[in-house]
Amino acid sequence: MLNNEAFDASEMSLSTYSILRSQGDTRFIALPVFPSRVFRHGCIYVNTESGIEKPQDLRGKRLGVGDYQMTAAVWVRGLLQHDYQVLPEDLHWVTAAPVCAGIELPAQVRITHIDAGQSLERMLETGEIDALASVVMPQALFTEKPAVKRLFPNYREVETDYYRRTRMFPIMHTLVLKTVVCDREPWTAVSLYKAFMQAKDLSFKR
Repeated sequence: MLNNEAFDASEMSLSTYSILRSQGDTRFIALPVFPSRVFRHGCIYVNTESGIEKPQDLRGKRLGVGDYQMTAAVWVRGLLQHDYQVLPEDLHWVTAAPVCAGIELPAQVRITHIDAGQSLERMLETGEIDALASVVMPQALFTEKPAVKRLFPNYREVETDYYRRTRMFPIMHTLVLKTVVCDREPWTAVSLYKAFMQAKDLSFKR
């Protein structure tokens, strides 16, 4: 959808959508429908030999993320900065190939891109990076002698406290509609919204 506009409506990364709008790209319009909402404290993993025991220990370390601008990484940067005073520029970010090209990244932040064929998960396991913020749990977490552990072992408690303090349930993805479709047939936005509301109500009843 982002690169080829293949659909009239689609799920989309909230951070990508926000960046597009800030750059004057109005191809899509977001609806208040959020297919993915996830707390991200439990998604930060560290190498057991890295010496990282608390968030502040991340300063000066190599933290891997799939893409610097992806929504999950935005929330991780936010919680590290606002709750633990670890700024984005305090870290060395190691990323895979960007999903959305042409995004201007902060000049003060150190970012290194891995080569094709490299795996951030494997690099965490071998210690080539010290930590990883990932939407997928590393397999090394489940080995007999794991080389990987969670930054927050009690992540459920930490996430519950975060919500109680901030009242924020992080939004990852939204639903977007092509602007040309919305302009031509504005009823589609209302109908899609009602359909997803009905789907949510049916899910709650189960």
